[in-house]
Amino acid sequence: MATAPERLLLRLEWKVVRRLDGRLQGDHRTAHRGSGIDFTGVRAYSEGDDARHIDWNVTARLDEPHLRVFTEDRELTVWLVLDRSASMAAGRPGRGKHDVLAELALVLARLFGRGGNRVGALLFGTGVLRVVPPGTGRRHALRIGAELERTAEGATGARGGTTTDLAEMLEAAGRLARRRALVVVLSDFIGDGDWERALQRLVRRHEVVALRIVDTADDVLPEAGLIVVEDAETGEQLVVDSADPLLRVRFREAVDARDARLTTGMRRAGVPVHRIDTDRDLAEALVEVVARTRDRSP
Repeated sequence: MATAPERLLLRLEWKVVRRLDGRLQGDHRTAHRGSGIDFTGVRAYSEGDDARHIDWNVTARLDEPHLRVFTEDRELTVWLVLDRSASMAAGRPGRGKHDVLAELALVLARLFGRGGNRVGALLFGTGVLRVVPPGTGRRHALRIGAELERTAEGATGARGGTTTDLAEMLEAAGRLARRRALVVVLSDFIGDGDWERALQRLVRRHEVVALRIVDTADDVLPEAGLIVVEDAETGEQLVVDSADPLLRVRFREAVDARDARLTTGMRRAGVPVHRIDTDRDLAEALVEVVARTRDRSP
């Protein structure tokens, strides 16, 4: 009998992967400098560059450090950074943020892995870190799916007393991805920590893309009178009057402030952030991500 990840992947291959096949393959060349086979020239050295790529002949001739610049090989190492914290459990049964994250992870692992690229996964929950080393092919995508299923129950039931440490999640990605890689962060980005600095350190070495998974419950306070509000990550509960105009204004202000900080931090780091709503067709959302990514390319 097929496992849950196998059934899910089979469904996604028919509904999503076939529609996206070819859009993420073939033309990818990272903008990073490295050890690829295509030498493209030299440029002046700047702080933070890898000194191993200094062209000493040009440096001696111009009396100023210069780097050899390459176009990277087409094959990639891709790291999927997967937020498995309790806040990701928000949403209606069967289509919550956890479910959308699992679908995205399987689709991306399958798409990138089909082209010979190596795909690894980092599953980060509150105080829990699981790692799937990079691999290729359908079997490897299913391995990532099995880890997602294994962590789902613990994530939805977790009440650790602290929110997700976004900075530690990004730092963990930096420790794992030792060679230049494409790092795709899948999260709702609800949490604590000085994540902007961690993100900036990550982008110095890697190409980073953020997929922000959002549910209506993240942004809208239902107008239903007295309700019990529970912090998904700490378990703290509070009875509030959801119809209170002042409460609704403060809630909206908090949401706007959170979104503004995320947008500003990502822009400073030069990281594209794509919003994936839980009620959106997954294939359409990913087609839009690919189109926007190509629009950014030089």
